[in-house]
Amino acid sequence: MSDPLLTSCPTPCAEHPRVAAARGALLDSASAAALADLFRALGDATRAKIITCLLHQDLCTCDLALLMGITESAISQHLRVLRALRLVTSQRRGKLVFHAVADAHVALLVQVGLSHVQEGDAHHPMMAQLLTHLMKGATA
Repeated sequence: MSDPLLTSCPTPCAEHPRVAAARGALLDSASAAALADLFRALGDATRAKIITCLLHQDLCTCDLALLMGITESAISQHLRVLRALRLVTSQRRGKLVFHAVADAHVALLVQVGLSHVQEGDAHHPMMAQLLTHLMKGATA
């Protein structure tokens, strides 16, 4: 008996218009690698917690260490990864270094991810407005 998934296409492996359209939207290798790096960095639970803390306010390294329950050295290593991907910025203020979410793109990415995980804002009017805006940008 043949696999229905393999036989559902009338002409397997043929060039279809949908394949050509998908090929046109396919990410180049560098962009795909950068996107994977971004999600890999956010895939670490400690870094995800750091980013969500920074959504609400700038915090210094010692604040983050206290909140995460790990050493300042460990926080610095996590922040190094986040800075390298331009997710977080750092600024010295006197003897302390404060960290912040780099820009609105990062905040939006994390907020949408949280919404997906928590399913709390799925029907919020701002979510529908955001998705409409994003879809217009994708088709432009």
